[in-house]
Amino acid sequence: MSFSGQSPFQNIPPVVKNLIIINAIMLLATYVLGTMGIDLNRILGLYYFGSPSFKPLQLVTHIFMHGGITHLFFNMFALFMFGRILEQVWGSKRFFIYYFFTGLGAAALHSFVNYIEAQSIMSSLLPEQIALVKSEGTAIFMQGKNYAHGGMAALNALYNIPTVGASGAVFGVLLAFGMYFPNTQLMLLFPPIPIRAKYFVIGYGLIELYLGFTQSNSNVAHFAHLGGMLFGFILIKIWAKQKDKFY
Repeated sequence: MSFSGQSPFQNIPPVVKNLIIINAIMLLATYVLGTMGIDLNRILGLYYFGSPSFKPLQLVTHIFMHGGITHLFFNMFALFMFGRILEQVWGSKRFFIYYFFTGLGAAALHSFVNYIEAQSIMSSLLPEQIALVKSEGTAIFMQGKNYAHGGMAALNALYNIPTVGASGAVFGVLLAFGMYFPNTQLMLLFPPIPIRAKYFVIGYGLIELYLGFTQSNSNVAHFAHLGGMLFGFILIKIWAKQKDKFY
């Protein structure tokens, strides 16, 4: 999508600019270290908190990791298009707080959904099977294998597939843009039709909600996207009641 008018490449504010640079550097580091046998996504990506691989720092580090150039491009393109406008309106400090609050909120909702999924899976397993997955599952998964038992395989995948990407925070940015500039005309790329920001945000949110419930086994963290939007909405409403504390 694109905006009409002044070139969007002028005067990129500092937080958006530095976020784009850092994310690009982290993807490059992922590729370089990958040639040395070091999987940076497995180190800094976010694991389910019940996984043996989970580390609290991953709640922040996963926001800077991406699964490839396409994943990075679309996230950073959206951050550039919408985030720079918000940072110019809010100021850098407020935008910085908002970005990471929504990123952490996205991780929180995603982890909560993973918890519900894990509890559902474990209810069908014996305690010995669960213990086996926790003790040996990672080693098996690292060999490119998994359990033949469906429940054990699902639990092992949940424990050993990390979540990466700034999508949750970016969806929070998208939500904020739609709330602050609801009637701004956007131009979709596919299909190439104009749409107001508020309808774009509502439509995107409904699509993510639908996909979250119907494609829970996909490699896209739909509830993380919704978490970014939800926590962004909450923070904006809190700020609206504290106008005297505007950063």
